[in-house]
Amino acid sequence: MGLDGTQEHRTDLATRPLPQPQQPQQQHRGGLPADLPHQPTRHTRPPLATWATDPRPPAGPGIYRYGYREADPERAEAAAVGVRGLLVRAALNLVVGAVVYLYGQVFLMYLVKLTIWPPHPSEFQFALAIYGIKLVAAAVSIAVFGRMGRWLEVYRRYLAPALARLGAVVREHAVTDELSEQPTASDGGSASSVTADPWEFLREAGLGEALGAVERDVRGGVVTDVDYVRIRRVWQEVLGEPGLAGAFGEQVASRGAAACAHPSEARDLPVRGAEHDLLLGQVRLGTAQDVLKNPFAYRGAGFALDPQVLGTSLLAVGPAGTGKTARLARPVAEALCLQALARTACVVVISADGVDLGPDASYDVVIAPGDPSSAYGLDLYGAAHAPDEAAARLADALLPDELALRAESARIALQQVVGPFHAGYGRYPSVRELRGLLSGEPEGWEELVKALGARGRLAVHEPDVQHRRRQHGRADDPGALLADRLALLDRPAFAGCFSPAGEDVRPAFAMRALEHPLRVRVKLPERSHPEAARMLSRLVVGQFVQAAAARSDRSLFAGLVVDDASAALDAATVQALGRMRGANAGAVLLLRSLVDVPEALRVPLFGAVGCRIAFPGIAPWDGRLFSEVWGTMLVPDQTVTLTPDTSGGVVRKAARLTRKALAGTPAQTASVSTREVERERWSPSELAHTLPTGHAVVSLMTVAGEPVPPLLVDLRS
Repeated sequence: MGLDGTQEHRTDLATRPLPQPQQPQQQHRGGLPADLPHQPTRHTRPPLATWATDPRPPAGPGIYRYGYREADPERAEAAAVGVRGLLVRAALNLVVGAVVYLYGQVFLMYLVKLTIWPPHPSEFQFALAIYGIKLVAAAVSIAVFGRMGRWLEVYRRYLAPALARLGAVVREHAVTDELSEQPTASDGGSASSVTADPWEFLREAGLGEALGAVERDVRGGVVTDVDYVRIRRVWQEVLGEPGLAGAFGEQVASRGAAACAHPSEARDLPVRGAEHDLLLGQVRLGTAQDVLKNPFAYRGAGFALDPQVLGTSLLAVGPAGTGKTARLARPVAEALCLQALARTACVVVISADGVDLGPDASYDVVIAPGDPSSAYGLDLYGAAHAPDEAAARLADALLPDELALRAESARIALQQVVGPFHAGYGRYPSVRELRGLLSGEPEGWEELVKALGARGRLAVHEPDVQHRRRQHGRADDPGALLADRLALLDRPAFAGCFSPAGEDVRPAFAMRALEHPLRVRVKLPERSHPEAARMLSRLVVGQFVQAAAARSDRSLFAGLVVDDASAALDAATVQALGRMRGANAGAVLLLRSLVDVPEALRVPLFGAVGCRIAFPGIAPWDGRLFSEVWGTMLVPDQTVTLTPDTSGGVVRKAARLTRKALAGTPAQTASVSTREVERERWSPSELAHTLPTGHAVVSLMTVAGEPVPPLLVDLRS
């Protein structure tokens, strides 16, 4: 696939070549990295059959649904009781219940004899009465004392896990014995499991050879969750185009679990650091804390993000060292890279060079301007379909925030150069060519006029050419300003990084490729060229929001992760963030402080994103915006009124006088009144001073508009 995004229809099942990472991994058949099982991982993955078929009950947005169990309010109340209190109460009620059971039989027997006992009972009637009395006494004792002693909670907390572990051991031995007795796939048999069949869709479609090939890989231990989700994804596409069913079956039969692989042939990441559920596209980031501020359904549940939430974009604010990169940006980038390998997403990750957002081998394209070893460059015009659009986006990226008032004149000046150049030469200008034309070099303009005349386009573009040449040398000429800004990119360190296609330079990545499951990493040279890094950050983010909204095929989720978005935000980008919700795209933007964003953009930025995260240590003025967005809630408030106690007769009054003389405090009566008052969900002071280390306050919004109030989340668990 070309880096400009030109490619045949996505439902073609043939594997497509992609730009390989700078350090390709050693692979064996099927493209699975040979050293993958030996890579360190923080989470143990369950067997594929168990993972694929385990229930994922419905839950609210932000809840990690794999292994989730809906909380019961009664169980939550019982769980609040300590271990000692629970066991002592259960034992005490057991003793009392046994006594009541024994003496209750005598009482019931006496009652029966006085009421319905026949004069001469038979042996059957006598035995029936005895067993009936025992049953009634046992039922009453268990119902009354079992509820008071919370025997069911004791069973759930202690006996049920022990029985579950025992059952798992028994099932493991049973499965081992069953597999050892099964015929191999070459003998016509297939592996079975005590769980549901994850490959049932292949079996129902009658793809026996494909099913046998996949099950052989399952027994060989080379099938990952990425393989399973990818094959299911392609099968869903095949259902929409039944004519591809034969090609699908042939490829799965020949390649097994490596069928329909990502064009890079990678089937997993070199290393994972977070827990993922690719069936739902979720990445687990932590645990919602069991506090009153959190809704009951979220307390103790795993907290996760997925494309339905990220599609509204996310803004995270917190000082350096609070875990924004390690606990948020890297897991989300890792999740989007895995989803890209499963052919459900594409991702662009932007950060300074040296920031740990995964190894380069996790990405297909790594762009590192200023690094001579970088294999790829960046197309400065890659997100635009027309020269005027390309020039406008580039002008916005070149101007710093303090020169935003001159943005419109700068756009026009750049359009008056880029448009005629593209018409005359059939390509966009390089940085050096553009800089020379903006600064008014006579030779460049004479050659451009000749090129326009040779193509018969001079009459169309002559007004722009004449107007631009008349502006040269004037004090208010925006071309001189743009030329000075372009000089920051026209450095020897960036040689070959931004040249147009067709020259003998590095292949340039264009944002038009977002229609394909690409994994792109952009490393900005913040230490060596800080101002150039800020311009490139604005340019790449602006190109992404343009390209994501302009895609004709939006079946892939387009994700953007920006480690430091302070320089990447301008008015056009903030406005475009809100439009990405309908384009199946979203951005994760990290900021150290809102002070880094122009004041005029802070409120629009909060309104453009649907998800907001406040990390510990934010400034109170940053917390004020979070507090205003999150609003207020009704909370119970108790008012205690103390009044002197004047009740009673002579004896009580004398006792109160004696107490006052001895203790020095008068006797008082307390009256308590309860009401509901409106309070801030999280005040600026709480956000700034009381958040524990490793925690964050998170509010979410889904693409469908379902909100989640602020949650206190422990990102370390």
